[in-house]
Amino acid sequence: MSVTVDGDKSGLVPVQVRRILRGPRPEKVPAFVGTACTFVGLIDIAAGVFPRFRVSRMHAMAEILPGTLASLSAAVSLSAGVLLLLLAHGLKRNKRRAWRAAVVLLPLGAASQFVWRHSVLGALLSLVLLTLLVRHRNEFAALPDPSSRWRALANFVVMGAGSIALGLVIVSAHPRRVVGDPSLTDRLEHVLYGLFGIEGPVAYTHGTDWTVGYSLGALGMLTALTTIYLAFRPEHPAARLTDDDETRLRALLAQHGGRDSLGHFALRRDKGVVFSPSGKAAVCYRVVSGVMLASGDPIGDVEAWPGAIERFMDEAKAHSWTPAVMGCSETGGQVWTRETGLDALELGDEAVVDVADFSLSGRAMRNVRQMVKRIERNGYTTRVRRVRDLDDEELERVRRAAADWRGTDTERGFSMALGRIGAPGDGDAVIATAHKHDDTDGTDSPSDSPYGDLKAIIHFVPWGPDGMSLELMRRDRSADPGMNELLIVAALQASPDLGITRVSLNFAMFRAALARGEKIGAGPVLRVWRGLLVFLSRWFQIESLYKFNAKFQPRWEPRFVVYRKNGDLPRIGLAAMQAEGFVSLSLPRPFTRRRTNPGPRPCAHIVPSQTPDREVRAA
Repeated sequence: MSVTVDGDKSGLVPVQVRRILRGPRPEKVPAFVGTACTFVGLIDIAAGVFPRFRVSRMHAMAEILPGTLASLSAAVSLSAGVLLLLLAHGLKRNKRRAWRAAVVLLPLGAASQFVWRHSVLGALLSLVLLTLLVRHRNEFAALPDPSSRWRALANFVVMGAGSIALGLVIVSAHPRRVVGDPSLTDRLEHVLYGLFGIEGPVAYTHGTDWTVGYSLGALGMLTALTTIYLAFRPEHPAARLTDDDETRLRALLAQHGGRDSLGHFALRRDKGVVFSPSGKAAVCYRVVSGVMLASGDPIGDVEAWPGAIERFMDEAKAHSWTPAVMGCSETGGQVWTRETGLDALELGDEAVVDVADFSLSGRAMRNVRQMVKRIERNGYTTRVRRVRDLDDEELERVRRAAADWRGTDTERGFSMALGRIGAPGDGDAVIATAHKHDDTDGTDSPSDSPYGDLKAIIHFVPWGPDGMSLELMRRDRSADPGMNELLIVAALQASPDLGITRVSLNFAMFRAALARGEKIGAGPVLRVWRGLLVFLSRWFQIESLYKFNAKFQPRWEPRFVVYRKNGDLPRIGLAAMQAEGFVSLSLPRPFTRRRTNPGPRPCAHIVPSQTPDREVRAA
């Protein structure tokens, strides 16, 4: 079996040969070294915290050394151990900076253990790990991750809390040399003073107060220095689309955009992009918590996909990121797994409605038909237009309404959301709006709302020349239930006039499990799995999106997640939820201006009779 390799002059190269040329899979040395670094760090911390258990000849010889040398070596051992714990994860990810720091810290830890505890075994373990690091130095070449100033504040909070907890252990680790019986409050006060280098209320005998004081001072200095380093080090911003990148992507979409309904979402500004050597294909991605997330299929010519995928994998390897693909099609999953050796797992199904087959007639559409008729009788009207057909004033009103009607403080979406309305170049997008005039005074005048008679918005992005993909649904909270059904039906009915033959709706995660689990004869395992999905639907729109999509009788197109190994799935899942905006691990921004009308939170407080108020397509 052979495939065309983009950029290869010979034309055809067997897949097996290409994998051999790339070299073997990454060795397990960094993982072992990271684990060993954690172990040595814990030994260094224990050596610096706890007193010596027995007296040897070397202890007697150490008495001739200056009195502060032993106490200082205990503080150095403690500091080296804490820093090695912090570096262990970076070593597991082949980070070059972590390697450099570990090479400096390991001999310091070995020397301090020898001087303070006279532990030959502890010193040898550090030196053995140092030898292993030096021998395999070429394995640690990964570049830094994107970073920001917020990591400095996060480090201060975490290191501060850890220093206080470890400080309490240090203060309490010498019970036979404590003067009196200090209370927990006294010990905590001693720790807080000691972190700033000030003597606290707890007293010791036999010079132990020097050891405790140096150790607490070292913890305080570590907290301060690591925070200062993170605050003033050069930032490594996340990749963003440049104007040139966007221009090239739009050219590829103009030629091949009809292949994947998620293609237009590659134009999100918070994504990076790698192009194939020929420039005929591209993979867009975003890095979240060390995971390099691509979304949908590669953009461009299918024959050039292998070249773009190879560039993507090379970028992931250079930074030691975990590669993953969210929501690719079956064809895309086959190419990804064939070219990279990754695995694929069905994630859910995309609902696609063929306009020619859509009709409100029939028993299956009875609920939708009745809801639409009821809303229309209540005085609502709809308009479906291309974005370029809206004037500037109305477009600005739509933008403000969409922002103010958003149910959360953060904009959700990544793989199936564009994050903007009416930007230059997006004139082919489609907007469906619902309107209702306030005729309570009999004059049929517009309401006093800052958005006029606008009550709901649905935004579609182009899917090639004859399709469109649902991007967001927003509505006024005071509007009648069923706005989403009303506007989707209006968009489907107006599609022939717009030259649209297919419409991609929401993505339903685990749809097959939900559908099969509710049927007669479903096995116990499937029923338990469905029950778990229904339970999770209280916080994530899983079951509600499936049922909403099913109202329109779509055909289901499977979507897949591509990953390297099973152990990466939890990490990929967390990264995907961060990217989609459902989970935030960042610290709160105290100076961020709060929205004046955030409205009720979505998902957890949906009225049962209402359609899920979709922020984005992906749950």
